[in-house]
Amino acid sequence: MSGLVDPFGRNIHYLRLSVTDRCDLRCQYCLPEGFNDFDEPEDWLSFAELTRVVRAFAELGTHRIRITGGEPLVRRDLPALIGSLAALPGIDDLSLSTNATRLRRLAAPLHVAGIRRLNVSLDSLDAATYRRITRGKLDKVVDGLMAAKAAGFAPIKINMVVMKGINDHEVVDMVEFCKTHGFTLRFIETMPVGDTGRSATEHYISLDIIRERLAARYTLTDGHLSGGGPARYVRVDDSPLHVGFITPMSQHFCDTCNRVRLSADGTLYLCLGQDDKYELRPLLRAGISDAELREHIAHAITLKPERHEFRETPSRVVRFMSMTGG
Repeated sequence: MSGLVDPFGRNIHYLRLSVTDRCDLRCQYCLPEGFNDFDEPEDWLSFAELTRVVRAFAELGTHRIRITGGEPLVRRDLPALIGSLAALPGIDDLSLSTNATRLRRLAAPLHVAGIRRLNVSLDSLDAATYRRITRGKLDKVVDGLMAAKAAGFAPIKINMVVMKGINDHEVVDMVEFCKTHGFTLRFIETMPVGDTGRSATEHYISLDIIRERLAARYTLTDGHLSGGGPARYVRVDDSPLHVGFITPMSQHFCDTCNRVRLSADGTLYLCLGQDDKYELRPLLRAGISDAELREHIAHAITLKPERHEFRETPSRVVRFMSMTGG
């Protein structure tokens, strides 16, 4: 059991590690189309600093690390960092979230370096709709997915943010796509994180409605997949396909929260839906010892709030999702 237990008895054994706040897409629920006000690279933690923080978490019992951004594949030489993290004692689950636009070239090097599981953001299978949502090109994502499949990643999970009137009519198409390619599918409700996230909530749809639509077409039985996330899974018909539902709005899962997020600039965010945070970069660059670093991390966990308040105070979080680490 982890040595990191928050004030509400939750075992914190999952760190989402952002390596950059930059992204090469502009998803309408995450970043404004013309946004360029990113941190300067010198404000990001170096690979050595990131490895040091992860080592401290591992020594405190954290064993699950997910590499995030922004878009993590825009960080130069990322496989070198992955190799360093994979070699740390105690880290037994190293995964990565990506939009896959750069995955075609990097899939094989990332797999060799030590990543085994991928989450890929894919909100539409229609090129025009995908461009409307992300300002990007669908064919790059599909090419990246096929490269990841060829490289041997398993499981590959497709994350689809479902938006009423934009892509909710595609949920069956996405089920069939994932069934064909052996991917796992997860539907996600929109969240009011930052101005863009709040504006996107006009397209909010409860995933209870999506599940009802699927149940009218398929036989859904309760299922389970290993992983550190909050998705509730069903199996589709008699196929291997599992579909997960992530419901931060309609059915929050704060009572089982097991994670914290480290942003690229060394800020430890203790809740996605609150502003509680702990600055590690100044401490690292002031030369604290490894023992002191562990003490600061342990203290930070004592500040973790009980739950988010997306419904009660949707304007509370002003930072963009890319700043938080996914």
